[in-house]
Amino acid sequence: MHMRWNLDELYTAFDSPAYERDFARLKAAVVAFTAWANEALGDADNAEAKLLAYIDTTTELSRLSLMLHYASLVMSVDAANTEAIKQYDLLCTLWSDLTKPDVRFQKFVGALPDLDALLAASPRLAEHSFVLKEMQAKSGYMLADDVEDALAKMRITGSDAWENLRDTLTSTLMIEVCIKDEVKTEPLSVVRNMAYDADAETRENAYEAELAAYPRVDKSVAAALNSVKGEALTQVRLRGYSSPLQMSLVSARMEQKTLDAMLEAIRAFLPSLRRYFKKKAEMLGHENGLPFYDLFAPVGEADIRFTYEEAIDFIVNQFTSFSQHLGDYAKRAFENHWVDAEPREGKRGGAFCDNLHALGQSRFMANFSGSFSDVSTLAHELGHGFHGECLKHVSSLNSEYSMPIAETASTFCETIIANAAMQTASSAERIALLDNDIMEMTQVVVDIYSRFLFESSFFEARENGPLSVEEINALMLAAQKEAYGDGLDENVLHPYMWLCKPHYYSAGLNYYNFPYAYGMLFSKGLYAAYMQDRTGFPLKYEELLAATGCNTLEAIGDLAGINVREKAFWLSSLRQVEKTIDAFCAI
Repeated sequence: MHMRWNLDELYTAFDSPAYERDFARLKAAVVAFTAWANEALGDADNAEAKLLAYIDTTTELSRLSLMLHYASLVMSVDAANTEAIKQYDLLCTLWSDLTKPDVRFQKFVGALPDLDALLAASPRLAEHSFVLKEMQAKSGYMLADDVEDALAKMRITGSDAWENLRDTLTSTLMIEVCIKDEVKTEPLSVVRNMAYDADAETRENAYEAELAAYPRVDKSVAAALNSVKGEALTQVRLRGYSSPLQMSLVSARMEQKTLDAMLEAIRAFLPSLRRYFKKKAEMLGHENGLPFYDLFAPVGEADIRFTYEEAIDFIVNQFTSFSQHLGDYAKRAFENHWVDAEPREGKRGGAFCDNLHALGQSRFMANFSGSFSDVSTLAHELGHGFHGECLKHVSSLNSEYSMPIAETASTFCETIIANAAMQTASSAERIALLDNDIMEMTQVVVDIYSRFLFESSFFEARENGPLSVEEINALMLAAQKEAYGDGLDENVLHPYMWLCKPHYYSAGLNYYNFPYAYGMLFSKGLYAAYMQDRTGFPLKYEELLAATGCNTLEAIGDLAGINVREKAFWLSSLRQVEKTIDAFCAI
């Protein structure tokens, strides 16, 4: 089975006629957009025509952004591809030239005294009313045009470069690990996947080899983290946000009250969630809580493994049981080779979905080794892609949704897979599947909470200067102890989780942690609605996803009949998790 993606519908090569043509068009578009902004946005005359011209421009730029996606996708699976690295840098530099005219436009919108009247008079503008009003509200955080332009350009050799360095160091880190008395040299992504191995000695050896390898790169990656978060703090101060968290909440279209309600519910449920870790530790013969290297260990006698072909069939069939549209989408993704699932040297770890709105397609990266968790990960990423599928008929401006809602469709698809597997499982398989389901949920709640705690404490400490590797490790261990409590063996934790997780390394995506908890718990509420109306819900679900690019999280909740500002909703979702833990602990 073909396990590498095909990018030909983007471009066949960096020197292809299509790529070279679009590169020239992008350069011309940047010049034209800049000239238009300088000439047209000095006054509010013909404001309707100017707003419509901007919408048309963003549509064309969305299509040309495929070059940037192409370079990024190539780099993600081939960190040593020098041409991709060069092109990505060139494109980022060129793309940064759009900052100044874009800022001028956002300030133009912010200064319009009659925006509501303009929106009411034009159906096409009314279609974009949420995004335009959001621009108006955010204009107060904008800096001078030249400053915004300078920040965008400096970001390329600043936080973007540090992020690329971290990705390169981790994707090319080769680790010696002893497996069944044989020493092998494997990429970091492969060694981390050994955490799911059925053999206890393999899991422990992989964990120890992983930790032993990090000192070869930890000082460099710590420099990257310090630089990325230092840049974020500088932006917070310059723009007038009260904190990086507030900046993230504005970007997430989320109220502080909503986040507080969710975190309060999570803290209240931590003791109940920790019962799972202690039960699993008992099943694996540990007396002092679960050691980190057994966090993802399979339990029970069943070792549920899938070939890639079996994973594809299972996902497509179960997605189809929810809706024909979802099933057909997954089938199309696999048949058209949108998925790169093969672990290999030079490929970054983890998994992601890249929605290509201009093509009406997506590309998915994963590192598939055959575990049920890998199947769940594929389903998760395909959920992101289906979200894009539901948005492909809206304009590019209306297709940009915030991070917390981004994790809803992905988690919903994971739930479909988990529940389907449970229905046909044998007794032995049921134990393994229960464990996998709870493992995924507790990662998204408990581990994500530890990441939130870590990032909060890191930002606080970073205000006083860069942190050493030892200081960063200490913060990570403290966060894990607070979140996991007595569920994990406090002497066998993972101090380097800040190094192997990419989510900390983008200055524009701070606090890329709580959105996962939001998405999972919100999707639990949606799944409960599906169970009440299996026939009518799928279409309502697609309509909900199609509305996510032009609504706040609270408004999206209202569309689903859910009050996300109230702690009661989050508690109700956590009770669903608790019921699954009860079933597991009763084994």
